[in-house]
Amino acid sequence: MNFPAKIDIPEQSFLASGERHARTRQRKRFAAFAGIVALAGAGIGWNLLHDSKAEAVAMPVPQVQAANPLVRDVTQWDDYVGRFAPSQSVEVRPRVSGAITRIYFKDGEFVRKGQPLFTVDQRPYRAALAEAQANVAAARSALALARSDYDRVAGLTGDEAMAASEVDQLRTRMRSAQAALAAALARERQRALEVEFTTVRAPISGRISDRRVDIGNLVSGDNNANATLLTTINAVDPIYFTFDASEALFLKARREQEASHAPARVQVRLQDEAEYKWNGKLDFTDNGLDPRSGTIRVRAVLDNPNGFLTPGMFGNMRLAESGKTRALLVPDDAVQTDQARKVVLTVNNDGTVAAKPVELGPLVDGLRVIRSGLSKDDRVVISNYQAAVTGTKVETRRGMIAANTHTITAPGASVPMASQATLNN
Repeated sequence: MNFPAKIDIPEQSFLASGERHARTRQRKRFAAFAGIVALAGAGIGWNLLHDSKAEAVAMPVPQVQAANPLVRDVTQWDDYVGRFAPSQSVEVRPRVSGAITRIYFKDGEFVRKGQPLFTVDQRPYRAALAEAQANVAAARSALALARSDYDRVAGLTGDEAMAASEVDQLRTRMRSAQAALAAALARERQRALEVEFTTVRAPISGRISDRRVDIGNLVSGDNNANATLLTTINAVDPIYFTFDASEALFLKARREQEASHAPARVQVRLQDEAEYKWNGKLDFTDNGLDPRSGTIRVRAVLDNPNGFLTPGMFGNMRLAESGKTRALLVPDDAVQTDQARKVVLTVNNDGTVAAKPVELGPLVDGLRVIRSGLSKDDRVVISNYQAAVTGTKVETRRGMIAANTHTITAPGASVPMASQATLNN
């Protein structure tokens, strides 16, 4: 029996097969280890997520300060912006023509009514006056002669009497002489006025502008708008404050005036002033409303003894509404905007935040007047407004609203300047 020949298997083939089995076992061990790690990571992630949810649930209730609205007597005002205007304004122009020979004022100073300002060369006008005076003297002499001739024949009778026609002629001559004298006197007065007009005087008292001409300039005095402008004068004591008001204000002011029989009082502050220190009263409303804007021009008059207030300056004016009134006040920062309405956040008895729509009034010492929507027993949120969300519960701490420029105990609250109302102590 023949056996097959011995087959020689190379040693290298056995080695390669062993290495493959070893690598396969290693991959299986690595996959098992990776699965264990993945399961461990998932467990850790679940624990972390579970812990974060637990922490979120355990977050503390936000704290806010709450206080009842401040109840005080206030005088409410309507605010307007206007500008000052002179109570009188005059353009100074000469009434005679000629060369300017003298100037008597300094630019920008106060002048009194009747004070000399300019002098126009008087020499030609004095010569014309002298001629007119000579004509008056000649007319008087002619009248005296005519009157003497008439008186001589007027009383003659009998044979000495003159014809009636001659008497009439003498009478007519006397009357003509009287008329000539009257004309000469009128020309004399005219020439005297021209001499007087050569000295240009202040027509009103007030602050004068700068001179528009210098000495030596020729000026025209045509007694019309074409006359040369020399300067202008504004009367500033008293001074006017003009502004445009709505029809509602006009009706309210008229009804209050009829009820009190006194003009409404106003207060004005300038652009660099914090307080309303200038006092006055309404003295004029226009005779009709502007149909385009629905407003009416209103004017107030203020005393200005030292001339500090200047025409053209802007100012903020407040007009008393209706005297003293009992009002609820809250910090202006406590007023929130909810779309088209204004709301104030309050805290109910169960600690829930609620938003109450309110009607706002003016500002006073950083506090906002609430016309309606709140009661004096409401607890108003005055701090940590971001944490007070409507419908959520909060922990409240008692706060206080103070009527001064330091305003409230809530930290970080901004305090606007009072501009529309005043407190009455």
